[in-house]
This record gives sequence, C-alpha cells and structure tokens, in this order.
Amino acid sequence: MRGAFFDEKLKIRDDCSKPVPGPGEALVRVRLAGICATDLEILKGYSGFAGIPGHEFVGVVESVADLGGELVGQRVVGEINIGCGSCDCCIAGLSNHCRARQVLGIRDKDGCFADYVTLPIANLHPVPSSISDQEAVFIEPLAAAFAVLPHLHTARETEVLVLGDGRLGLLIAQVLKGAGAVVSLVGRHTGKLALARQLGIKAIMSEELAGEKEYQFVVEATGSPAGLVTALQQVRPRGVIVLKSTMAAGVAVDLTSAVVDEITVVGSRCGPFAPALAALAAKRVAVLPLLDTVFPAGQFPAAMARAATPGVLKVLLDFC
Repeated sequence: MRGAFFDEKLKIRDDCSKPVPGPGEALVRVRLAGICATDLEILKGYSGFAGIPGHEFVGVVESVADLGGELVGQRVVGEINIGCGSCDCCIAGLSNHCRARQVLGIRDKDGCFADYVTLPIANLHPVPSSISDQEAVFIEPLAAAFAVLPHLHTARETEVLVLGDGRLGLLIAQVLKGAGAVVSLVGRHTGKLALARQLGIKAIMSEELAGEKEYQFVVEATGSPAGLVTALQQVRPRGVIVLKSTMAAGVAVDLTSAVVDEITVVGSRCGPFAPALAALAAKRVAVLPLLDTVFPAGQFPAAMARAATPGVLKVLLDFC
C-alpha cells in the first residue's frame, strides 16, 4: 500500500501495511486527502506523532468488519476522534475528549495519507451526490469552523474579528457571516484577502488593523504563536476569544489583560459534521475557491512543499 510515513522524518513508501478493520470498523479506500496546517505542524514535532499522518479525506467504503454493511460502496467522510466508550468523558458524551482517545493521523492512529484508512463505522458520514469529492475533503475543517458558533451568545449582528486568512480562517468567516454576524477578516496576504472580499467578507491587512479593544468576539486562527497576543489587544472587556490554532512552537504571553478585562478564552477544536454537510449540499459555503492544487499521491513531497508555501490555500492529494 502507498503511504506517507512520518517518524522524525517523512518517508514515502510503497510497502505500508494495508490496515485491517477491527470490530465496528470500516476499511475505506481513500480518493482525495487534504493537507492542513496541523499536518505541517506534525512534521515540526507537534503531538509527537509517528505513523501515517492526514485526517481530511473522502473515500469509498470497501469493507466492514461486522455491522454496517449498508455502507459498503458508499462515499464517506470521517470524524477524526475515536473514544474508548467507557471512560468518564465518553460516558458523559465527550468522546472527543476521551482520556484514551485516538485521533486520525494525529494521535495513535494511522491517518489518510495512504491508499486505505480504517475508522469506526460510527465516525463515518455518507456524502450526498450533490457534493463533489473536492468539496467533500473540506467537510472536516468546515465542521471545525461550525464549532465556533456555540460560543457566541447570538451570532446575528454581532461584530466578530477573525484573525488569520488561511484555509480555516476563510471557512470560519463564511460560517459566521452565514449565521448573521458582522465579520471582519484580518490577514497578511493580499490574494487571500481579495478572495474574502469576493465572498462578501470585509478584509483587513494586519498592519492596517486600527485601534484596540474593538470587538466583543475574536476568533484566533492565524496558526501563529503571536495570534493570541493580537487577540488580547483587540477583544473588549468581558469579551470572548476562541482559539483555533494548533502548533508545535509556543510563545510567552502576558495574560494580565485577560484577568483585568475579564476575558473568556476558550479552545475550539473539532466540530459537527451534519451542519457542514448540509451547508455544502445547499451551497451556502464556498470551498472550491480555496482549492490551490491537486497533486497525484506519488508527488507527496511536492504537495507538502506547496502546502507550506506562504499564501497557498488548500492542497489535495489524489489517490485514485
């Protein structure tokens, strides 16, 4: 089986072991996989992961270990967190925070940068025919964008600042705008900000960000350790900061202003697939404008290099 294997160094192999689905699991033949910022951070040491990375994919179910045979032959996308089902977090309905969780391509579970991947049947979602393969690859990050909404008391007419004009920032801005928020997107790349404007989103170059403590709600999606510093400068007293960045590097941050201004800081990771699928099926979110390049799976090093290039949006790997 073809696959990208990472163990301190990235290797492209043709002899990876084809995974075997365990009880309650399905074997999925990967069609397309997406490279995201977390994958790039893994190559820098984030999470200490070793194995096959990758967690954004669309594929076709080839077989199942037991129940769930109706999925065979269907196109699917998959939620990336795998809980044990028996710890206190899982029992409380928080399997995404299971104490022994596996995370596809990120923690103790080989990911989708390979011909095949296995996931629990419960993690899989059929993809309607109205969503193309290229659109479907965006379901996982789009779900993460939808995870921001519950942190707003009300989205309608709320002024929201989204920091970061990358793939996730552009998705978050669209989701918030669709919920009725008044969104401003801040970034460093003229091309990405021009795209935001084409999507009807107010866009601001980072050096043109004026004033301080202007926004009740700030989403930090820069992928930069300095993003929280900017968020703290822009949020109003008793405002809310939602953190979306995961990265290998850290930064020292003075949190005095968070205490004095009584700021709520919340982390936000994965999100619900159902509204993401519904939004794409209804064309309420545009993801194809975020697509940069589709590389054949055999050109994985070139694909990773392209994805790591400043200003580049989504890069896909084609395993067909």
